[in-house]
Amino acid sequence: MSMEMPIGQQDSKGFMTGYLEALALVERLHRLLLDVIKDEFERVGVLEINAVQALLLFNIGDNEVTAGELKSRGYYQGSNVSYNLKKLVEMGYMHHQRCEIDRRSVRVRLTTKGREIRDIVTELFLRHAEGLENRDVISVEGIADITTSLKRVERYWSDQIRYIY
Repeated sequence: MSMEMPIGQQDSKGFMTGYLEALALVERLHRLLLDVIKDEFERVGVLEINAVQALLLFNIGDNEVTAGELKSRGYYQGSNVSYNLKKLVEMGYMHHQRCEIDRRSVRVRLTTKGREIRDIVTELFLRHAEGLENRDVISVEGIADITTSLKRVERYWSDQIRYIY
C-alpha cells in the first residue's frame, strides 16, 4: 500500500526543499564572492586588506557615510564594521571626521588609496558581468528575475522582523 502525501503537502515539502537549497546557495555564494575578491587581491599584489574591507570600500564609493548607516544596510553581517572601518582609517584607505551635529557619530569617505581599491573591485565585477553575459551563463532578464526574487525575500524577512517578533 502506497503512503503518498496529499498534493498540498507534496507541494509544501517540495517548496521547503527548494527554499533550504536557495538559502544554502546564497550563503555559499557570499563566501565564494569573498574568496574571489581575496584571490583577485593576491593576483594584483594587494595583501594589506581583506575581502570584507574591500567590499566596504566598494560600497562606500564616492559617498560620505556613517558607520551606523553601513551597519543598518546590513551588508556586513558576521563582520565587525567598526573594527574594519578603524583599520581602514589607520591604513590610510579612509578619512574620518566627527559629525558637527552629533559628535558621537563619525563620517567616513575614501582617500585616494581607498578609491584605488574600489576601482580594483569595480574592474573585477565588470569583468565578471561581461563574462557571465558573453558566455551565456545568465541573461539580463535572468539577472533581473533573480534580483526581483531576492528583493521579495528580503522584504518578506524584513516584515517578519518588524511585525511578528
